[in-house]
Amino acid sequence: MRLKNLNMKKINLNDVDKNYSGQDILMKLGELYQFESGIYGYGNLWTKMERMVEEIIIEELDKVGCIQVEFPKLQPRKIWDQSSRWDMYTKEGDIMFTLDNNLGEYGLAPTAEECATLFGANRLPSYKNLPATYYQIGEKFRKEIRTRGYLFRPRTFVMMDAYSFDKTEEDMKKNYALMHEAYLNIFKRLGIKIMPTVSDNGVIGGSVAEEFQAATPLGEDKILYDEEQNLGINKEVLEFENRDEYLKQLNIEDISKLKEYSTVELGNNFQLGTKYSESMKLYYTDESGEKKPYYMGCYGIGLGRIIACLIENNVIIKEDKIKGFSLPINMAPYKVHIIYNENNKEQAETLYQELLDNHINAIIDDRDNLSIGNRINDVYVLGTPKMIILGNKFDSMNYIVENTKDNITETISIDKIVEYFKAL
Repeated sequence: MRLKNLNMKKINLNDVDKNYSGQDILMKLGELYQFESGIYGYGNLWTKMERMVEEIIIEELDKVGCIQVEFPKLQPRKIWDQSSRWDMYTKEGDIMFTLDNNLGEYGLAPTAEECATLFGANRLPSYKNLPATYYQIGEKFRKEIRTRGYLFRPRTFVMMDAYSFDKTEEDMKKNYALMHEAYLNIFKRLGIKIMPTVSDNGVIGGSVAEEFQAATPLGEDKILYDEEQNLGINKEVLEFENRDEYLKQLNIEDISKLKEYSTVELGNNFQLGTKYSESMKLYYTDESGEKKPYYMGCYGIGLGRIIACLIENNVIIKEDKIKGFSLPINMAPYKVHIIYNENNKEQAETLYQELLDNHINAIIDDRDNLSIGNRINDVYVLGTPKMIILGNKFDSMNYIVENTKDNITETISIDKIVEYFKAL
């Protein structure tokens, strides 16, 4: 990317929000734009990160046999009435944005269990068609009364939601376990340490639910976590009358031995059982020709929260001052940021083109009338993990590649630079 094309705004890092520094930097750059509280437009950096996260999710879900589909974001009231959730989402919980006109009543999808159940029942009429799991990646809408932390709790957000269909409870649990492992693989590839956590089922319903929590001081959840089991429990569960049932799932007798973390929920899974197939009267035909309800599971991952977490957990603070952020190399849309003075412009352009020709995404700072110092400062507000400066000390033989996270440098000969980045 040519930095001149980005039209980034000049910002003062002394004015950045101390709590959500990474996202506030993007706001001030113009890379995030807030149309209204909780409703955002996304710039180049965020959009490219979203595609990278999406690609990892798709690859891992496809590996376990899931099928990608797409459901409508605008959903008619009648399908929510079939599951008896319209009033729950529009009156009791006041979660769904609704539209009412001469065509009828509609809701903007906060989730898609109803759509998925209807879609699945249409394609899965017989036991011979089962099991099956469908997933989509798209925008969801929730009427959050209290938005918080930019993309940690907005009103619109991009989400992966999946829905499994099985013949029996035992089969549902097998599918649930399969998705659990797929989630662990997804978060491992994202470079996020995840804590699977027993949680409340909430308005989704079902008998068993788990959250996938990531530790961050910015998280609003509190979990108690067992490092050895790699399992935790959301503290809100301890306030429930049936708390012992949740603790039994974890074989926990003494919660004082668990470590407390502030976390943010990046994903959740639910064993729905027959809640939706029975309430919507949608069945498959079994081996004996009898109608049986589908056993279902549903699974979600918030892409916006993942990106927000990656950015905020990689903010750089030096001497109590915010310097910017530096993304992990595997999740950075641009791997290296090239800075040059006018004497080395031609060689900088050659390097930039060579990297692009070898499918290594790079940024070249081609803006006019800026000092090297100002250009370096801007590397940190874009989160690029590597930097190459072609300044007065450049010897035309070697590149000095600097880690923006820790300022450690490596000397790489010109003819080895592509090999170096491919190895990363």
